[in-house]
Amino acid sequence: MFGEVSGVSLSMTPTLFSKSDKRMFILGMGFVGQTFARKLQNQGWVVSGTCTTHVKKQQLEDMGFHSEYPTTTEELHSFSCFYSPVMGIGDPMLQHEELIRSSLVNGGLQWLCYLSSTSVYGDCDGELVDENSPTNPENELAKLRLTSEEGWSNLAHYLGVSPLLFRLGGIYGPGRSAIDSIIKQKPLSESQKRRKYRKYTSRVHVEDICQALMATINAPSPREVYNIVDDDPAPREEVFEYARKLVEKKWPGLHLQPLEQKDHCSIVNQRGEKRVSNARMKKELGVKLLYPDYRSGLQSVIDQIESPSFPL
Repeated sequence: MFGEVSGVSLSMTPTLFSKSDKRMFILGMGFVGQTFARKLQNQGWVVSGTCTTHVKKQQLEDMGFHSEYPTTTEELHSFSCFYSPVMGIGDPMLQHEELIRSSLVNGGLQWLCYLSSTSVYGDCDGELVDENSPTNPENELAKLRLTSEEGWSNLAHYLGVSPLLFRLGGIYGPGRSAIDSIIKQKPLSESQKRRKYRKYTSRVHVEDICQALMATINAPSPREVYNIVDDDPAPREEVFEYARKLVEKKWPGLHLQPLEQKDHCSIVNQRGEKRVSNARMKKELGVKLLYPDYRSGLQSVIDQIESPSFPL
């Protein structure tokens, strides 16, 4: 109906749903989308969603999720999107803004949430930023994130609802963590190399993202913008060193690649430095982090892996 979309969630009511109202459609059933879908399904929701390949479609159906698009907006009580903006294009969903407006304007929409990123704050010289801090995105993707925020906020106001903007730290969890990277022993991507020696890196466990999403579905939220991060913006290098120790302790005979040597040029030229406050998330959404730091999160990840050859 709308095509591919980026990081948006829509729902029909901000209060507790009745049994018949518990219907969620997720555009982008990837890492966060599938975790969120399982949480909803366990609470009696009927979950539908999209993916990018026929193989993934079959996998989702095997997990009990529907793959068709709802036929009318009236039957759609919750609508979620977890795609990222596309370089050179922007937010694919907002390319169809007129269609979205005409489809939702009379549909009883009362909840809209866009999943963004803390990258919109840019480089703050290591200072603590909160939701009232000015945005200053420095790379193209971060600028697209901010443009998407503005687009979805404007759309929400047009539809007569208050938008929710969730600014997420780096997402990790089972199958997507420093533990998994070390076991797979794959080389770092260019973006990972650029982040490797930052002094501060905000992150959040996928389970805590779902906590925050459920909190806003179950009760009205007093603000529009929330930072969704844990309590410890530790440097990525420290996280990987800790993850390696956990792997070596659990599987002492596993042959691991040596840690990469520091690139001092990367240290000098590091950008995007900031510490991100999560105080508003805790106070106003009532979120009590399951994994307040990378140590507790990584311990949980490795506890779920039976052997380093286990499919991740």
